[in-house]
Amino acid sequence: MTTTPSIGKALDRVDGKLKVTGAATYAAEVDVAHVAHAVIVGSTGATGSVGAVDIAAARAVSGVLAVLTHENAPKLGGAAKKHTEQERILQLFQDADIHYADHPIALVVAETLEAAQEAAQLIVAAGTPTAGTLAELEPTLAGAYKPAEGPNGQESDSLRGDLAAGLAAATVKHEAVYTTPVETHNPMEMHATIAVWQGEDHLQLYDATQGIFGVRKRLASIFGLPPENVRVTNLYVGGGFGSKGSPWSHIALAAMAAKQLARPVKLVLTRPQMFSLVGHRPATNQKLTLGADAKGALTLIEHEVISETSRIDEFTEPSALQTRHLYSCPNVATSHRLVKLDIPTPTFQRAPGEATGTYALESAMDELAWALKMDPLALRVQNEAHTDEQEKKPFSSKKLLECYRAASEKFGWSQRAKTVRATRDGNELVGWGMATCTYPARQLPASANVRLKADGTFLVQAGTQDIGTGTYTIMTQIAADALGVSFERVRFELGDTVYPETPVSGGSFTASSTGSAVKLACIAFQRTLGAMAMADQASPLFGVPVEEQVASEGAIASTKTPKLREGYLDIWKRSGKPELVVEHQTKPEDEQKGYSMHSHGAVFVEVGVDADLGFVRVRRVVAAYAAGKILNPKTARSQFYGGIVWGIGMALHEHTARDPRTARVVTRDLADYHVPVNADIPDLDIIMIDEEDRIVNAIGAKGIGEIGITGVAAAVANAVYHATGTRVRDLPITLDKLLERPTA
Repeated sequence: MTTTPSIGKALDRVDGKLKVTGAATYAAEVDVAHVAHAVIVGSTGATGSVGAVDIAAARAVSGVLAVLTHENAPKLGGAAKKHTEQERILQLFQDADIHYADHPIALVVAETLEAAQEAAQLIVAAGTPTAGTLAELEPTLAGAYKPAEGPNGQESDSLRGDLAAGLAAATVKHEAVYTTPVETHNPMEMHATIAVWQGEDHLQLYDATQGIFGVRKRLASIFGLPPENVRVTNLYVGGGFGSKGSPWSHIALAAMAAKQLARPVKLVLTRPQMFSLVGHRPATNQKLTLGADAKGALTLIEHEVISETSRIDEFTEPSALQTRHLYSCPNVATSHRLVKLDIPTPTFQRAPGEATGTYALESAMDELAWALKMDPLALRVQNEAHTDEQEKKPFSSKKLLECYRAASEKFGWSQRAKTVRATRDGNELVGWGMATCTYPARQLPASANVRLKADGTFLVQAGTQDIGTGTYTIMTQIAADALGVSFERVRFELGDTVYPETPVSGGSFTASSTGSAVKLACIAFQRTLGAMAMADQASPLFGVPVEEQVASEGAIASTKTPKLREGYLDIWKRSGKPELVVEHQTKPEDEQKGYSMHSHGAVFVEVGVDADLGFVRVRRVVAAYAAGKILNPKTARSQFYGGIVWGIGMALHEHTARDPRTARVVTRDLADYHVPVNADIPDLDIIMIDEEDRIVNAIGAKGIGEIGITGVAAAVANAVYHATGTRVRDLPITLDKLLERPTA
């Protein structure tokens, strides 16, 4: 008898009950004695400088403990500068400069939050803050420049083939500009930090972050500490979507205040501050040029991207990366350019690059199909890339054609009307659209440890983060299967830098990276005990080589003679060792360098558009994904749902608006910044294609947190065109753009 595998089963989340009962403790909820409360005061202008800051009235408020400004904050040298592409330049009161609206100019610390908030309203700053410069991201905009570093470690530009030859070979050509607006992460849990100094040289942080080790390294650098002297704890994250992937200014400001006061300080950002202090998805302007011969074979793709960044830092939205590999085409060029504005620095937001890039590319492909009088699905199938033509590598696995087939059949795509405005349901014009989905499959170095406890259960630890995706659960499943024990006999712990180091939880590589470390640590543990048993004359496994052993039912057995077996506990107890802990580090294998690794999918959308008012309603969605091994169908389905919902929001709702006169965000809360609610979302039909991939990592999983959003905005836009005959190339698709009825 063998243990029933956990991987592949739709198990409930191990932390589910704690969350629904309110027992899960988030960063701002950690009970720390004598904690003071801090509030950031931001600038009114977007540029200029701060002169003297009048803090007298604020200091007079009962309970106020300190007010920090550029005039009295401790000097940190160059520690606020960034060290890696993932970091951002911080604003820590080191000078009087203002670089964007809401730039931190003061920090009020008080005994209570109410006192700090009252005092913050009384801060008066002299100086010359002025309105910032905002500009439309037009392709010919003066000042657009090539970024110093390419996006995601890749070159900013790419070229294969000959664009002139591709253009000459094209019977049909399509050229258009597609724009996406600024979008803002809005997780339910706002950014929060509690900083506690233990003496002068040890710092404990409880921080709402997607990367505890990144926070540890950054704060250690800022305060001149060895990294091991900074401990970061974060057991639960109430969403982050990329905004919590980098250490931001508020974390260091909380630590600065706590050090100055010699007592713990809690700093929780307000919802309006989430729109200025922790990044955003930058606006993009994307010019697509496509060419095809009369039969629909692509002869040319050119994808030119301009995105915004701040004047003090660089962030490139990598919107053209998927264009380099998604379709077969001999002549392809991509480029990324930046425009500096008086705004906060942008950052990663769910599926950075691919979310915005697939909107442009997949909209252009739909327009090309209409120009060719060709089915949009048939155009994609004909041009499906069998290899990564940019990298000149085979795919580690790819089942995109199966995704097309499964989703289109379930959706009923073959019954699609061949003309626009052809289908009505009452007063709604009904349209169908589809798009291709893709996201890279990445793996980074990670570590985990395994400990056998006296009761026969296992404790597995890794310093990763559960950002709401089910990491606690899938890591428990991975460990249980690798150890050959039941799911209930494993406890997985995360969220603390005292555990083995893992990467940030983002980029869809948590399962790939940390999951591989957990699996290989468990295998290493089993082999360690197996080696002990092989050398122990009292063991039934004496003399049985480790290579001929297998974990099963809480024991190790011989693969050749299964009756030769011994339980983990028996081997350990007879060894006389007080405890048995095995730690293992994993990293990408050299074999992976010879392959291109991506998840793929296809999404089909039906919309209804009010014929009189232009209001768009998504009526149904069918999507199929091939993303390697699905570790837990229940948590995976939730991730796909979340991505599609966000894609619908991207298509129809989300838009962070700035006042062009002041460069201030005016959509500063959830009353003005619209996100989808339950009434906006129909039933979502998800198909998970079984995909075996022995190359991508030790567990065969490609990551699913981000692919769900890719392609969705384009599929909605394409469906809206099919319904109305109006092509909207500027997100979000709002009723005013449909009522204007621009030329397609």
